[in-house]
Amino acid sequence: MSGAPGIWHDEAMSAAVWLIVALILLGAEALGGELVLLMLAGGAFAAAATAAATDSPVLVEGIVFAVVSVVLLITVRPVARRQLSKRPALATNAQALPGKTATVIELVSGQGGQVRLAGEVWSARSLHPGDEFAPGQDVQVMEIDGATAVVWRN
Repeated sequence: MSGAPGIWHDEAMSAAVWLIVALILLGAEALGGELVLLMLAGGAFAAAATAAATDSPVLVEGIVFAVVSVVLLITVRPVARRQLSKRPALATNAQALPGKTATVIELVSGQGGQVRLAGEVWSARSLHPGDEFAPGQDVQVMEIDGATAVVWRN
């Protein structure tokens, strides 16, 4: 770097300061989770790379920080937020049962019956009122209606 020697004119020291700023921003992002500070950390990393690779003044590093941060905020952050909000819902409890196979333990008809499903005994009824399933027969759970498994032939 040109000019008088000092903390802001030494490339290694300037790069170290930008890296410290980036790490502080990353730590703060872990607490907040809005992805804004993460984008600013990206700008700080770019400024650190600029400081380490070139003999540029701090003003140029600041401009690199600002430009990269704004670009990341405008382009990357919206995409990242959409991806994070699209987490697949994990089916739990009764929501996870449709599609599973159950074994009839008491005759199942349109009026009722019982099946063994996921190791538990469930009340069951056939999907179509005229269908009947004999004990020992495997059936497929089509839906859960309250506490009753609605089943159909497997």
